[in-house]
Amino acid sequence: LQGRGTFIFSVLCLLPQAVLARWACARACPPSCSCTQEKSCSVLCDRSGLAELPKEFPCEAAAINLDKNRLKFLSERAFGTLPSLKSLSLDHNNISFITPGAFKGLANLVELKMAHNEYISYLHTRTFTGLKKLVRLDLSDCNLFNIPDRIFIEQTALRELLCFQNNFRRIPGAIRGMENLTHIYLERNKIEAVAYNSLLSLGSLRYLNLQENRINVIHEQAFQDLVRLENFYLNDNLLSDLPRLAFRGLIHLKMLNLGGNQLTNVSKTWFSDLVEVEILYLDRNQLLYIEEGTFENLTSLITLHLNSNNLTTLPFPVFQPIYFLGRLYLFKNPWECDCSLEWLKDWMENYKLVRDIPCASPSSVAGLDLSEVVFTKVNGTCVDPAELNLTTASSEVASTTENRFHSLISKLLQQELREEMGNGTESRRNGTLVDSCSYLRHTCPLCLFLFTPLQM
Repeated sequence: LQGRGTFIFSVLCLLPQAVLARWACARACPPSCSCTQEKSCSVLCDRSGLAELPKEFPCEAAAINLDKNRLKFLSERAFGTLPSLKSLSLDHNNISFITPGAFKGLANLVELKMAHNEYISYLHTRTFTGLKKLVRLDLSDCNLFNIPDRIFIEQTALRELLCFQNNFRRIPGAIRGMENLTHIYLERNKIEAVAYNSLLSLGSLRYLNLQENRINVIHEQAFQDLVRLENFYLNDNLLSDLPRLAFRGLIHLKMLNLGGNQLTNVSKTWFSDLVEVEILYLDRNQLLYIEEGTFENLTSLITLHLNSNNLTTLPFPVFQPIYFLGRLYLFKNPWECDCSLEWLKDWMENYKLVRDIPCASPSSVAGLDLSEVVFTKVNGTCVDPAELNLTTASSEVASTTENRFHSLISKLLQQELREEMGNGTESRRNGTLVDSCSYLRHTCPLCLFLFTPLQM
């Protein structure tokens, strides 16, 4: 028997490494799961109705998918020792408690996904003990209100943290000082403010998403350490104002989204350092005024969104430094199409890069698109389209009507005179004139008003 075991082992050693790995992966595949060996051993247990974890996984497993099961509890060392495991997915389960040390034995795990577990409301400080090589962690759409400040003390390699759609009222203090973080997703939480120390020492951060929170206060130095930030989402919050130098130092920022807030004015100090910004969203605010010089340093700007605000004018001095940007969105504003927008019409016609600028005033052009407005010039100077004067217009109509009746009456009288002239008597002619006038007074009430100027 011992000789037979030695023979089998010798045969296995002669097999190609890929064949050996495929055999080992399939041999230890858990019931209700399937195991594949393409580039590495993958264990697929998703949608298997599992209420508990399998007792054993293939030692060679590089990826395990346990999505959409009924798992509720993760005990200590729940997965045993899997030195080859790189990716573990536990999305869409019913996990409510994770024992500290549950992931011990997964020393080389790079990605851990636990999103869409609505019963996870608490994490212990030692939840992720042993995951020293973790790069990506997804805790989105759970029920977390906070996470311990020291929970990531071992995760110095962490680069991507996804915590959107939870119940955080502040930015988790656990992320402070994580110098390797490049992406943070905190959208759709209940965050109310960004403090001066909320984002300290995040010098590698390139992507920050804080959209759809309740942020109404931002400290002036809140973003001072985000020197490599490229994409920043602050849209759909409750911001009515921003610190004077809110974005100071963000010289590598490419996209800034401030849409869907309550801003009424735009200060020229906000964007003074954003020399590499290519896309700027200021749409869906309540903007009434943009300070001259606001865009003067945005030399890389390609697209500007100003639609859905309360802007009535956009003077050329405000816009001049970015006259050659690629896209400008201005629709859904109550534009006053006077001479201050003549330059914009010319720009529309010359570059064909902006359209849909409906005029709200003056009333003579209301409802027209700016492209349809004709600006007249007197001595080379633009003259604003006039407001319609209804009183003047009515007077002009009445005057025109009166003139027409005068003409009609004159023609009638002249015809009568010509007929009577044929009879050759002056007295009969005068009698006919009086009779005609009397007839017109009785048969045409409006004529009664018109006779006075004719002195009849």
